Amino acid sequence: MSSEVEALFKSSGAILHGHFLLSSGRHSNLYLQCARLLQEPWKTVRVGQELARLCSQKEVDAVIAPALGGIIIGYELARQMEKKFVFTERKDGDMQLRRMFKIERGAKYLVVEDVVTTGRSSMEVARIVEEGGGKVAGFASLVDRSRGEHFLSEKPVSLLQVKADLFEPGECPLCRENQPLISPGSKQK
Repeated sequence: MSSEVEALFKSSGAILHGHFLLSSGRHSNLYLQCARLLQEPWKTVRVGQELARLCSQKEVDAVIAPALGGIIIGYELARQMEKKFVFTERKDGDMQLRRMFKIERGAKYLVVEDVVTTGRSSMEVARIVEEGGGKVAGFASLVDRSRGEHFLSEKPVSLLQVKADLFEPGECPLCRENQPLISPGSKQK
């Protein structure tokens, strides 16, 4: 499926090249704007089907995702798996469960994001699940760009593995070349 997923990303204009500020604070020469793929429902259904197939061995009661990037794929994955879906949001910088959503005690939640780089958002969501009495059944994403350098307790199930260059801001060669820094994500730095 990797070549099909990559083709879906490319045909959506979701693979961008330049100098990008990631939500992790790192810089990269490659950005995957999953919203461009997910704006086309027929493509969302297709990647949701494939992600559900890859997650089918996991014992899951519900799917949970961080807003904003994880909402569409989280919903579609839950729909494909015929599971309940909830999402978290940031308020005053803290990830929270809002809108009267509740974590069901003992329920197993699959944490889903669009792109995993460090896994911080997924870990914040996992903390909310555990503090609410639920269990984390695993992690999933459309794209894993972590190169194995994530904070997750286990490797996420992902449709696409990307080995893009990642730089700490003070060590970024793109900054030294004075390339304009673009911040395309939902988090503003």
